[in-house]
Amino acid sequence: MIVGFIGSGNMAAAMARGWAGQLDSMLFSDSGSGRAAALAAELGGEALANEEVAARADFLVLAVKPAKLDEVAPQLGAAKRVVSILAAVPLSRLCQALPGAAVLRVMPNVGVELRQGVMCVAGDAGPEVRAALQRLGHVFDLDDDQFNEATAVMGCSPAYLALAVEALAGAGAEAGLDPELARELVVETAVGTAALLREHDPAAVREAVTSPGGSTEAGLEALDREGAREAFAAAVEASLRRMRG
Repeated sequence: MIVGFIGSGNMAAAMARGWAGQLDSMLFSDSGSGRAAALAAELGGEALANEEVAARADFLVLAVKPAKLDEVAPQLGAAKRVVSILAAVPLSRLCQALPGAAVLRVMPNVGVELRQGVMCVAGDAGPEVRAALQRLGHVFDLDDDQFNEATAVMGCSPAYLALAVEALAGAGAEAGLDPELARELVVETAVGTAALLREHDPAAVREAVTSPGGSTEAGLEALDREGAREAFAAAVEASLRRMRG
């Protein structure tokens, strides 16, 4: 299959890196930033105008800024299948702007770059497109009107989890560990914990690590005093408020 990217920003680049070597070819466009040419040079493929990408690709990934939808849509008349990753643009609006195409709304997170992403989808662009997305990670069907809530949890949370790793590694360095070693220790612990969380409830994992009167219990009590849970809940709510306008 040939995938065409209309827009070559960060999330488009993450998807393209995940698909590198997985699809027949990749085509890229941008608004003049030079990112399309850079991705084509990095991953293989071609940098072209929107109209040519739409004409040659088996499906498109629409990755422009949401405000550019009405400007770009008329240039995509040849497209038959479109995957939109435009934030906060509902499926009905996409179908209105792209009346000749089968449209799938997708919200991916950055794990797609390593084919370990999470993608929420609504709509239908055919089984071949869905199979292509499944090469990038886990695909979850979702009602279109729940995309904001899902984005606040799975789209934004890689940044929150990365912040937690930064903070823990920084604290380890402050305590005397080599900074690079501290980071590796926390990162590899996070990888192992993620594997455990696939098999067990989060509360069960937390309780298994927490011995009564032990050092983990002391650390959790400190997190409670500092309002860790409330801080994460506030982050989700702030993201939702921004998306809802």
